[in-house]
Amino acid sequence: MSDFALELNAITVTFRSKDDPDQRYTAVGDTTLRVRAGEFVSVVGPTGCGKSTLLNIGAGLLEASSGEVKVFGEVLQGINRRAGYMFQTEALMPWRSAIDNVLVGLQYRGMPDTEARQHAQDWLARVGLNGFEDRYPHQLSGGMRKRTALAQTLALDPDIILMDEPFSALDIQTRQLMENEVLDLWAAKKKAVLFITHDLDEAIAMSDRVVVLSAGPATHPIGEFDIDLPRPRDVAEVRSDPRFVDLHRQIWGVMREEVLKGYAQQLRKVA
Repeated sequence: MSDFALELNAITVTFRSKDDPDQRYTAVGDTTLRVRAGEFVSVVGPTGCGKSTLLNIGAGLLEASSGEVKVFGEVLQGINRRAGYMFQTEALMPWRSAIDNVLVGLQYRGMPDTEARQHAQDWLARVGLNGFEDRYPHQLSGGMRKRTALAQTLALDPDIILMDEPFSALDIQTRQLMENEVLDLWAAKKKAVLFITHDLDEAIAMSDRVVVLSAGPATHPIGEFDIDLPRPRDVAEVRSDPRFVDLHRQIWGVMREEVLKGYAQQLRKVA
């Protein structure tokens, strides 16, 4: 069996222009990215560089123009059914209560209703939402909706967890609470995690390894850093560790020019 839970091997993704079908844009160029079983890997890079595209490739939601995806050593065909995906945007169904949002995936997989409801109840309790099962999304705070989405993802017990900037819209206090919550839940089962973020502090505080992507077009890894901070970690406290400061300096040294390139590209798009 492969040591890697998820392998993106020599991935290139090219899109046709919406305005001119003869024009093509290469979002990702010849990128290889691997996540070991039980490893927490974060990917950072400039805004719009293609981080989410790579995650969609790993989820099987998008097909690469070239290259291959492997899941525990087997070539991925179609949707990655061994992965759970936590999106950046709200993915809860507004007409369903918190518990009904969590159990819908379990029902889809054929779990009997009574068992699915108990399983969903247990996961809501684990993310701190005991007593809020019957609330609808509009009755929950932003942090509580994220906790529901986390329970929804983890209740399916995926072997790989894909997270696309899941906490970017939260205030800093709620965000740090959620980051610590994720680390506690991850430590209990040590699933493979591929975590996309634009926040370098968040990436260092949570990860075993941080991969830095270049600015687009044809984004590709330009740096990889092992995060040798001791676990367990508190994401707020670890920021004062001298090793954290040193890692931040090293990674930002690689990222800085790419972030400036990405910012310049964004300005040209709106000019």
